[in-house]
Amino acid sequence: MRTRAAVLYEAGQEGPFSETKPLKITDLELAPPGPGEVLVRLIAAGLCHSDLSTISGVRPRPVPMALGHEASAEVVEIGAGVVDLKPGQTVALVFVPSCGHCVPCMEGRPALCEPGALANGKGTLLGGDIKLRENGSPVHHHSGVSAFAEYAVVSRRSCVPVGDNIEPVLAAVFGCAVLTGVGAVINTAQFKAGCSALIIGMGGVGLSALLGAAAAGAEPIIAVDVHDDKLEVARALGATHTFNAQDKDAIAKIRELTKGGVDYAFEFAGSVQAMEFAYGATRRGGTTVTAGLPHPDSRWNLQQVSLTAEERTVKGSYIGSCIPARDVPRYIRLYAAGKLPVDKLIGQRLSLDEINEGFDRLAAGHGLRDLIVF
Repeated sequence: MRTRAAVLYEAGQEGPFSETKPLKITDLELAPPGPGEVLVRLIAAGLCHSDLSTISGVRPRPVPMALGHEASAEVVEIGAGVVDLKPGQTVALVFVPSCGHCVPCMEGRPALCEPGALANGKGTLLGGDIKLRENGSPVHHHSGVSAFAEYAVVSRRSCVPVGDNIEPVLAAVFGCAVLTGVGAVINTAQFKAGCSALIIGMGGVGLSALLGAAAAGAEPIIAVDVHDDKLEVARALGATHTFNAQDKDAIAKIRELTKGGVDYAFEFAGSVQAMEFAYGATRRGGTTVTAGLPHPDSRWNLQQVSLTAEERTVKGSYIGSCIPARDVPRYIRLYAAGKLPVDKLIGQRLSLDEINEGFDRLAAGHGLRDLIVF
């Protein structure tokens, strides 16, 4: 069959993307699902900084590549061996497929799946196949999903069924923003109620973490960004205090507010400066968590003596240290109960043809999560 998809042919193009159009809407050949695979019709896909980093070349990936990694979809056809999904079912698509057999998977850490990471780096599905072709030449998959398309073939291991207590379009953000942000608070940090939380970077992931911190009983909840309009959104979503990172005294003010620094600091901006800010605002004995993805050449100069003498903890968080099959349903139940108002994170709903303009909005610092809706 054929599908329209947004394809990146060359990374590193500068904006405005509405003029340079790094993503081309292209008609591709899509092979049928093989064993352990599923053909899905996309419902909605979120515009995320991970996509933007691939477009800019900060996260090198093989091209040409059909982008998009955060989505909801309807199952159309199942391949051999898929016995627990059926056509018509709604699923959230997860950007790291987990094999279930490598050491991290067996330890209950599917976000670190080794075959999944290898496949994502090569631009293939989990089984090593490439299902997309243009004039017979392969077009790589983005994170095993390639969600900026009308249809996709994905591994069964990339799918998490969702129930009827959430709008299918809204389910898209549970595959990345919610898993990553909420999971960083609940799973990675093992957040304790009543402790203070600092969240840096008020994009879709950071705002999800803010909602997660509120659900976990954080007090106070401090939001930091370089855009005042994003800080205004953060206050509307539950931040008790906000600081612009460009304020040279911001760290000192946060340490004064929290009487020595925050218990937990979360970095989602993906920069060394943001990580230094997070660590500098963390108290003695506190925990600094980063889910940011800067360029692979970026280096952070850690003051090693403070790590020892102050018994600090620094942790990385990928997909919120989540077990997607467990955590997506959990977070949807919290949403349905009114404790995780993820619907407030949604910005504009765009068509596939408006995708380059959508990435201009993201690059300009728009705080809410825009969606491509099919």
